[in-house]
Amino acid sequence: MNSRHLVDPELRDLLTYFEAMNLEPLGVDNLIERRGMGVAFPDPGDDGVSVEVRRVPGPEGAPDVELRVMRPSGATGPLPVIYHMHSGGYVVGTAAEYEPICRPLVAPLGCAVVSVDYRLAPEAPHPGPIEDCYAGLAWVFRNAAAEGFDPTRIGVKGESAGGGLAAALALLARDRGEFALAFQALIYPMIDDRTGSGSEPHPYAGEFLWTAETNRFGWASLLGRDPGGADVSAYAAAARADDLSGLPPAFVYTGALDLFLEENIEYVRRLARAGVPVEFHIFPGAYHAFEFQSEAAITRQAHELTLAALRRFLAPPPAR
Repeated sequence: MNSRHLVDPELRDLLTYFEAMNLEPLGVDNLIERRGMGVAFPDPGDDGVSVEVRRVPGPEGAPDVELRVMRPSGATGPLPVIYHMHSGGYVVGTAAEYEPICRPLVAPLGCAVVSVDYRLAPEAPHPGPIEDCYAGLAWVFRNAAAEGFDPTRIGVKGESAGGGLAAALALLARDRGEFALAFQALIYPMIDDRTGSGSEPHPYAGEFLWTAETNRFGWASLLGRDPGGADVSAYAAAARADDLSGLPPAFVYTGALDLFLEENIEYVRRLARAGVPVEFHIFPGAYHAFEFQSEAAITRQAHELTLAALRRFLAPPPAR
C-alpha cells in the first residue's frame, strides 16, 4: 500500500512528526506502553471554562467512574451537555489527556462537556468500558437539576474508539429506555471489529497512524478474543447491531484515507435507511486523527462543520 501521494499536502508534516516520534505506525508491541504519552497541547490560559473532577458510582461491583465536568465560568440556567468519550483504540488515553479537545467546545456552544474516564482494555474488556460510560451518563441525567443541566439536550460525542463507544452508548440507552439522548456526534468512529480481520482490505485507506494490525490488537484487547468472529455484541461494536431505528440524530465524519472509511460509510447508510437523520462528511486526503494538524484548511473545515452540527443539536426547541 502506498497512499502518501493522496495525502492532503498540509497534512504531510504531521506524518513526518509522527514518524520522528516513532508513533507512525503504532506498533502493537508498544501501544499500551505509550499510556500517559498523549500529544502535548498548549496551555488554554484563561478561556472562560471551569473544570471539576467528579467521582461517581460505577457499574455494580466495579470501581467509581471519574468524570471531568467542563462548563462556562459563571454559567447560569440549564446548560445543554456534550457527554464525551476519548479516543485511544480502547487501550490508551484518559479524559485528562483529551481535555484540550473538549474545552474549546464549551464557550462557543454555551454548553457543558462531561468527559468520562472509562476503564481500558485489555485489563477491563467488554462490557467494562461501555458500562463505565453508561454509569457516567446515568449520573449526568439523574443529577441534571442539581448540576444545572438541561436533560432534554444531552447527547454523546467521541472520536475513534470514543466514537465507537458513543455509537454503542446510543444503542444501549435506546434499548434500556432510561434516558433519551438528543444526538450522537461520531468522529471517524471505530465501530466494526471485522475491519482488517478477513475482509478485503481497502487499497489506500489505513496506511497511516491506525493500521489494520493495530486495529486488530485494539479489538482483540476489548473483546478478549480474536475480532471478526461470530456473536460480537453490538454494545462493543455498534456496526453489529441488527436494528438502528429509534437512534438519535447523527453527525459523522471520516477521512478518505482512514482505515474506518468503509465501516463508517456503511453505518451511515444503515442509519439513513433506519430513518435516523444523519449528516456525513468524507474529507479527501485525510488519514486517521488528521485534525492534530490544527492549522490545515481541511482541519478548520472539519471543526467548523462539527461546531455547526453541535450548535443545531444543542439549540433549545423552538417556542410554540
